[in-house]
Amino acid sequence: MDSWVRFNSQSQAKERIIRAAQYACTLLGYTLQKGGAGAELCKTVSQLEAHMSLTRKLLRLGNSVEALEAAKRAIHLSDGVLRLCLTVSHLNRAMYFACDNVLWAGKTGLISKLDQQKWSQRSFRYYLFALILNLTRDVYELRLLMESEARYRATKAPPSPYPSTTSPTDHLSPQASPAAMAVPIVSVRLRRQLHLLVMVLYNNPPLLLDLLKNSCDIFIPLDRLGIYPTGSGFVGACGLVSSVLSIVTMVHPWLKLKP
Repeated sequence: MDSWVRFNSQSQAKERIIRAAQYACTLLGYTLQKGGAGAELCKTVSQLEAHMSLTRKLLRLGNSVEALEAAKRAIHLSDGVLRLCLTVSHLNRAMYFACDNVLWAGKTGLISKLDQQKWSQRSFRYYLFALILNLTRDVYELRLLMESEARYRATKAPPSPYPSTTSPTDHLSPQASPAAMAVPIVSVRLRRQLHLLVMVLYNNPPLLLDLLKNSCDIFIPLDRLGIYPTGSGFVGACGLVSSVLSIVTMVHPWLKLKP
């Protein structure tokens, strides 16, 4: 099992590169079509995209095993939220890869009379649920880091030797309505939270990259399932960006979010 996981991990970089090329073709095909390019050229790009998709499915054969191994590791995490999100996410990825393997067998003719549309929709549903759980994990870790940073700032902030004499509502007249008095307070809090959010993401590149990657990826199954159609151009751009981010985390492993 371990030897297979090690062998499988070596093909992930190739799969990511081909994925980037596939979505680049999707974006290129959309651009050519909008630009009024010839039908033959658009057909060639579309066929190239299809070949790359089939090659990716070949490289993903056996990825279900790796996803199951990741689920076995995640189930021992001490944090309950992370344990739930990561374990269920890896299990959904395992099912997604299994459906993808069936699709590959159908496209290559190993399984005749396969309802490819049905299996494609099924695989994208598993993929979507896995991405939702990954984003939930990202938001949860972001909230924990923001709370930790806020507590750190509160303890490090030097106490003022003078009593505070001004507040965001001091410039308002006594006759101002409660709603008008609440607006400056809410604005100040929002600015503080936004500044805290930016600082936390800036100081945690792995979380930022993972959040961006999952945010881009989620539009792909949403479009394929018809839940939120965005068009092939937007899907191609999102897939290309997320693929590049994945390649970056492979080139620089310290940028990969752990666990």
